[in-house]
Amino acid sequence: MLRARRLARSAGCPIEPRTTSRFPPRLNVASSLLTLLDDIATVLDDVAVMTKIAARKTAGVLGDDLALNVQQVGGVDPHRELPVVWAVAKGSMLNKVILVPAALLLSAFAPRVVIPLMIVGGAFLCFEGVEKLAHKLLHPKAGDDAHNSGIPSKLADLDPIASERDKIRGAVRTDFILSAEIVVISLGMVAKEAFAIQVGVLIAIAVLMTVGVYGLVAGIVKLDDVGLFFSRQEGGSGLIRTKRALGFGILRLAPWLMKFLSIAGTAAMFLVGGGILNHNVPASDFAIEAIFRQGVLGAVLGMLADLVVGVIVGAVVFGVVKLIGKLRATRPAASA
Repeated sequence: MLRARRLARSAGCPIEPRTTSRFPPRLNVASSLLTLLDDIATVLDDVAVMTKIAARKTAGVLGDDLALNVQQVGGVDPHRELPVVWAVAKGSMLNKVILVPAALLLSAFAPRVVIPLMIVGGAFLCFEGVEKLAHKLLHPKAGDDAHNSGIPSKLADLDPIASERDKIRGAVRTDFILSAEIVVISLGMVAKEAFAIQVGVLIAIAVLMTVGVYGLVAGIVKLDDVGLFFSRQEGGSGLIRTKRALGFGILRLAPWLMKFLSIAGTAAMFLVGGGILNHNVPASDFAIEAIFRQGVLGAVLGMLADLVVGVIVGAVVFGVVKLIGKLRATRPAASA
């Protein structure tokens, strides 16, 4: 720069006085910073508002997710309940880390793929529900026969660590479908918003749902421990007696609550899976909205329609899977 000025001076060219600085004035810097902070605050406010709306829309799936996860971790060794819940929670968060960018990319570049993927996921959820029912209906009789014949049950011979891993994998697999529905519903709520708001809402929903669901699951599975702690309180004061009564009440309630959530979890598979199928097949969605979705009674009938569709689709997929398994098992024998 100095060399250029010397050359211009030697050539007799006028040199304009240097009036600009390498750095903008402090006032401009402060104004730009305040503008940036205001933009960030506006985006965060929009994210908070849209997250609240999306949370309301996904509340039904949240209840189903809770019931399903309590059912999935049921039957675990009491000393291993919290580690199992923590492992499933980490798997759920990993699911959402995969699903949030995938949903944004599909929404931007291949929006038509989202609905077919949701239909496949709903059918798989219905299949898992039928598989659980088949397992509950068939295995108790098999266990009784094995006991009467003196043959040890296969369930008793299972490696506890392998059984625990299977439960975790099954819970994470089921959570993937429910998380996908939550992400898709949330994305549909903010599809017309700016990209930054979409990202913020999906991240907020993912974190809130994971923390909320698995925090409640951890509390429910340890409810009997809380009741036991209160029931063992010593002392004769009114507060202590109230705690003991509360503890005994919790201990009586906990088994019934777990049974209810186990039934509700299986029903939730059919409700969520059937709901996904009904809402994403235009003809079915139109018929259900026209016939069932009027008033409280209509909402109940709509849920029954989702349940019936879920059971039928799950049974069909279960039959197809079993048929394919039998064909694969007989093929080597036929070829031999």
